[in-house]
Amino acid sequence: MDLVFDLLQGAGIAAAIGIRPLLPVLLVGALASADLGIDFDGTSFEFIESPIFLFGVVVVVAVTDIVRRRAGEQAFEAGPGLIAFAVALLALGALESGGSMDDRGHPVILGIVVGAAAAALGFVASRSLFNRVRARLDKDAAGALPIYREAAALAAAGLSVLFPPLAIVVLAGLAFLMSGGRRREGEKYAGLRILR
Repeated sequence: MDLVFDLLQGAGIAAAIGIRPLLPVLLVGALASADLGIDFDGTSFEFIESPIFLFGVVVVVAVTDIVRRRAGEQAFEAGPGLIAFAVALLALGALESGGSMDDRGHPVILGIVVGAAAAALGFVASRSLFNRVRARLDKDAAGALPIYREAAALAAAGLSVLFPPLAIVVLAGLAFLMSGGRRREGEKYAGLRILR
């Protein structure tokens, strides 16, 4: 049962990073430094809670946001910047999940694989949801969406670290959002085929 809880913790953290990386990485680093629910000391992943690593994540996310704003949301979504950002999210999710498993003495590779998959789920589901919501809002209201995204990511990471079984809710919610988004896309295209 410990293995399941530890996997859930790692998967929940990684999914939160997929939603939005900055606050989850900083929160997990702070919790690990205080040995609250997670601790990377004595593992191969000690660097995750180091100030240098955390500062590096802040810089990368800030630069990505600047590039996204300058290029425009549509240009960023269609360009190589999005692919690079997605790869960075998968790597961060895999690292955090692998560190969570290493903390408890479980196989690291299992945590890395589960973390990469959970980060991908968080990225795809949240991106789909927020893109659909942004399309329906006016420009001023859409400007507040990043705050909601950060808050959702922070809550998912905190709950996953402090109460690992709640990561099931996070993962199930993301899977539901992803399947709902794909279902709506299919319905939209089916409607267009009928119009022809």
